[in-house]
Amino acid sequence: MEEFAALLDALVYTRSRNSKLALIADYLRRMPDPDRGWTLAALTDGLDFKAVKAGTVRALIMERVDPELFALSRDFVGDTAETVSLLWPEPAGEVPPPPSVAEAVAALSAMTRATVNAELSALLDRLDTNGRYALLKLATGAMRIGISARLAKVAFAQAFDVPIDDVEEHWHGQTAPYAALFDWAAHGGEAPSAEHLPLFRPFMLAHPLEDSAIDMADYAAEWKWDGIRVQLVHVNRESRLYSRSGDDISGTFPEVTAALDIPAVLDGELLVRGSHQGGEAGGAASFNALQQRLGRKTVSKAMLADYPAFVRLYDLLVREGEDLRPLPWTDRRAALEHFVPRLDPQRFDLSAVIPAASLDELAAIRERARDDAIEGVMLKRKDSPYVPGRKTGLWYKWKRDPLLIDCVLMYAQRGSGKRSSFYSDFTFGCWDGDPDQGAELLPVGKAYFGFTDEELKWLDRYVRTHTVNRFGPVRETDRSLVFEVAFDSVHLSKRHKSGVAMRFPRISRIRADKPAHEADRLDSLKALIRD
Repeated sequence: MEEFAALLDALVYTRSRNSKLALIADYLRRMPDPDRGWTLAALTDGLDFKAVKAGTVRALIMERVDPELFALSRDFVGDTAETVSLLWPEPAGEVPPPPSVAEAVAALSAMTRATVNAELSALLDRLDTNGRYALLKLATGAMRIGISARLAKVAFAQAFDVPIDDVEEHWHGQTAPYAALFDWAAHGGEAPSAEHLPLFRPFMLAHPLEDSAIDMADYAAEWKWDGIRVQLVHVNRESRLYSRSGDDISGTFPEVTAALDIPAVLDGELLVRGSHQGGEAGGAASFNALQQRLGRKTVSKAMLADYPAFVRLYDLLVREGEDLRPLPWTDRRAALEHFVPRLDPQRFDLSAVIPAASLDELAAIRERARDDAIEGVMLKRKDSPYVPGRKTGLWYKWKRDPLLIDCVLMYAQRGSGKRSSFYSDFTFGCWDGDPDQGAELLPVGKAYFGFTDEELKWLDRYVRTHTVNRFGPVRETDRSLVFEVAFDSVHLSKRHKSGVAMRFPRISRIRADKPAHEADRLDSLKALIRD
């Protein structure tokens, strides 16, 4: 556990991506099985200990220190695991030596609601401050140390000098502590096989379009639909629906999963049909309509009827056991066009190719497109195979220019991980009328990116010196700072007091020069809702 704690400590204080990769790769090479496998699972969100919750950890520490002291310390530190690890009292008498990562995982897995208080306390007593921090991060799954699952996989590939594309291909279907994966990469064993399971294949991704010299003779153009990218897999009479990150969302969209009964792997955009919220009858509704379905563990009959889901297909990866990914896009597209008529038309349709002879012509078509479910266009090189990740020169995405509006900062909250000491999560609002006539400022969105590190420091100082009220971890600021906010779209929403919800809001500029009363009115934001 000491090595795991040292790794986390080093990662927290390391900003360079390459340095982070080197730290993880070195750890994976040095550490024995299964400790390194459990560590890899922790870094990629592959662990879940059902008995250990954040509330359990807070209750344990408040039995040992004054609750007010904990609350003040937590507010200052900004991270529960770090606060508890610092405040945890040293045990009296001798305690067993620190557990290994594997021992800690086994103990955490065996805990129940009835035993978690005593058993988690006993584990914490066996560790020093760094060890307690590492254990709590492991137990709660809230790493937040600037390590994505993708970066951990790249480090794995670097550790054993294997291609990252192969790691992505073999990863899914393996379970922690990934014995077969380590045997393949570290010891030259046989590559894990999952061809008989309905497993996720890594997506091919696109770079933002920055090259204006693209020759459209070499590329095909498609719409970039505003849903969520999904992969639908049917193998051995079993179907699964996966999100872009590889999460299994089959249970949230059972009507889509059940609709594929032909052995295949399909790539497409998950949308809902809409005769409401801006979508044409029978066509695709806005992302806001799809959002009503996302994240639900159970789906009611009413929800299935009101927001029927379907997949607009982009690509055919595997057809009845034949891997089509090495083929050029033109061949896969032809295969997909022949395949789609075999599918349920209520649950599947084909993403259209846009006829455009030049980039200028495509730009004009892109600008005229006002469909609520379109967020831009895709350019796919006609001879491109389907390869994992982003490969330069093959696929490009050309999103519509963002919408802009001026909003007033209202609330701020500390971030997580390396931002836990900074106020970096900002809620902003628009005036519901004329502010000079006493109009109210209503929250319309929240953003936590779009600014530089220097701007973050400036914003943190601003929040601290302009706080007028506190609500737990949230600070209310005076109504004086204006943000220019960029966003992709805005929709009506009954869940928000303002009546609207933004899609992908981010801070475009800090308008310290602009008086707050000159920020935009709510009516101006509502006027940007597309019919």
